Amino acid sequence: MTGLSQRNGIWHIDKKVNGERIYESTGTGDRAEAERYLIHRLERLRQEKVYGVRRVRIWREAATRFLLEFKDQPSIQLSAQYLLQLDSFIGDVPLTHIDDEALEPFVRHKLDVDEVSNRTVNIALERVIRILNLCARKWRDEERRPWLDTIPMITKMEEKRASRKPYPLSWEEQSLLLAELPDHLRKMVLYKVNTGCREQEVCKLRWEWEIKVPELGVSVFLIPASFGGRHDRSGVKNGDDRLVVLNSVAESVIGGQRGLDQEWVFPYGSPKGPMHRMNDSAWRKARARAAAKWKEIHKADAHPGFASIRIHDLKHSFGRRLRAAGVTEEDRKALLGHKNGSITSHYSAAELDQLIAAANKVSATDSRAPALTILKRRNA
Repeated sequence: MTGLSQRNGIWHIDKKVNGERIYESTGTGDRAEAERYLIHRLERLRQEKVYGVRRVRIWREAATRFLLEFKDQPSIQLSAQYLLQLDSFIGDVPLTHIDDEALEPFVRHKLDVDEVSNRTVNIALERVIRILNLCARKWRDEERRPWLDTIPMITKMEEKRASRKPYPLSWEEQSLLLAELPDHLRKMVLYKVNTGCREQEVCKLRWEWEIKVPELGVSVFLIPASFGGRHDRSGVKNGDDRLVVLNSVAESVIGGQRGLDQEWVFPYGSPKGPMHRMNDSAWRKARARAAAKWKEIHKADAHPGFASIRIHDLKHSFGRRLRAAGVTEEDRKALLGHKNGSITSHYSAAELDQLIAAANKVSATDSRAPALTILKRRNA
């Protein structure tokens, strides 16, 4: 039969019948089974035309309509990001089959592979719930029948009790981790743990944001408020420009990146461009090797948290080290990019010098820097 093509071992349908296009996966790598499925779909299409039998719509069709219908919403780019991730798992699934069981592989992948929080998973599930509600309550076919008769109860993740606590790295853990990372990622991690920047503020850092401070003979970065939010009109995190002060370690990293690319501070790949994310397979493999080294050194069966250290823990490490070094709360907020009521693009040279001095209190990489003590509650 015509209209079947194989991709990644699975047969897919791409066929036009009386002006109607069938474009979906058969879900099988067996040609004969794929042909039987195509025959079934053609018969369903005939019944829809002749007898008015309602067409079974797949998730991708509903997700596409949602993106087109709500394209002017401020959060549509975030929705598109989550719907793209969902498409790999449920894109070809009929709307009538979207339930907790169908979504389980997506949820497990986000938690175990991408290592996101329960809240992040819930943001995606909220999009699913909204679209299914539209299918049942608003969207109608040519016969004025809803796309979906009943709305399944989608179970969201528990957020408060399952929320993972920050894990600041010790200097030993940092050294072990850096030793296992590939060169490009090692530089990004070293920069991040010495500036407190968020992941995308490192991945997408641009040279045009660098500002020379001739009075001090140093540079700072001023990330515009239009960058890094959920959409073009949102802020970095809180609606303000983000001042990034460089201590001696971060300054050394930036110096080593000069001349590699005209646009991106941390270019990667060929052709060169920004990394999509730091939490990739190289990070996870290096983290596992570092955890194994720690166990070997300490003759221990397991490490209390090394194997699950996340990219965002680098920011927490910077903040905890600042506090341990006695840096004031106001200066910590400025260095971490937290909203504190000040206008971050208006600092005097003296104020910048004070912030640089504060950031340099945690620029060491050994025991000379303030140590962190992890307090553990005794079991009752």
